[in-house]
Amino acid sequence: MQAIINGKIILPQKILENHVILFETTIEAIIPWKEFSSATCVRVFDAHGDYIAPGFINMHIHGCAGADVMDTEPSALQNIGNALVSTGVTAFLPTTMTYNFPRIYQALDNIRNYMSKESGARVLGCNLEGPYISQEFKGAQAPENILSADFSKIEKYADVIKIITVAPEKLHNEEFFRLCKEKKIIISLGHSGATYEEAMSAISKGATHITHLFNAMTALHHRKPGLAGAALDSNVNCELIVDNIHVHPAIQRLVYKIKGKSTIILVTDSMRACLQEDGISELGGQKVFVHNKIATLKDGTIAGSVLTMDRAIMNFLTNTRAPLTDVIAMVTVNPAKELGLYKQLGSITPGKKADMVIFDNKINIKTTFIKGVQVFQK
Repeated sequence: MQAIINGKIILPQKILENHVILFETTIEAIIPWKEFSSATCVRVFDAHGDYIAPGFINMHIHGCAGADVMDTEPSALQNIGNALVSTGVTAFLPTTMTYNFPRIYQALDNIRNYMSKESGARVLGCNLEGPYISQEFKGAQAPENILSADFSKIEKYADVIKIITVAPEKLHNEEFFRLCKEKKIIISLGHSGATYEEAMSAISKGATHITHLFNAMTALHHRKPGLAGAALDSNVNCELIVDNIHVHPAIQRLVYKIKGKSTIILVTDSMRACLQEDGISELGGQKVFVHNKIATLKDGTIAGSVLTMDRAIMNFLTNTRAPLTDVIAMVTVNPAKELGLYKQLGSITPGKKADMVIFDNKINIKTTFIKGVQVFQK
């Protein structure tokens, strides 16, 4: 048995002090300090008054530390997973780009293979961003491979794909919704010029998620609410990239006031330049320029981010003054529930995997555990 003492334990509804977490590969118990005896433990970790939270889950990430999900080398996923633990991320969805299908299939094969022998942060499946998106709102996606939605193209990877981003205007029949639901693939709306009515129709048919709210979609307008308006006027889960570049702090506050804590999911949408110095990088086969933590294409289009999840949490806390329990839920409880994994991940609860992170009041990561193993220590 192992234990963590002297920490402030972040539970879904409260922060618990003067308690001890007992764990092996799973969390065994949370007991009052006065009942704890170190004699029963092979190792005791002292949190020194810092916070203890469930490991963070990043549902939308293209890469970091010089590696990208679309790289042909299988080692890219290992490099990403190994780097993410220093940011508190213990599980993630590698996110693909709009490429030709042979290249997409290669990425999906790499993800499938890595899931069986992973190290570092665990891979929960794939987030397929494109190619079923809008030409007009492609963002940093390459336009030549954009297609209308066709489930047959992805059917053989239904076991790997957990989320797929589609533009509602690319969905021309209800069969796509039925098949995604049958295979438990989350339909996310994004990279779209959809009207409010088109978006609400897709939501009524089964879309439950929004890809990086406000980015790569029409702006919210009082007479044309568009996809952003539909996202705010429904109960779908909304990704937010909170680097203060993609979404202004004031808009972050408004989204929190409208959506509350239960349907916001903080993501990084980070690219290979994350955790690296400024300079020239790459995303989706396109050259990217990173300066002062802003990543853009040559024409100035924002190209992903260099945001890390620990900084995302700190930014959102600062911008909204939301309770820490609410913000931590946006990177633990909410993604775990949406992925159908809340019985295993997403909270510090006996019986769940011992994926945990210790950090201070500035969300500086001190220690990360995956399945009870200390994989990072600052």
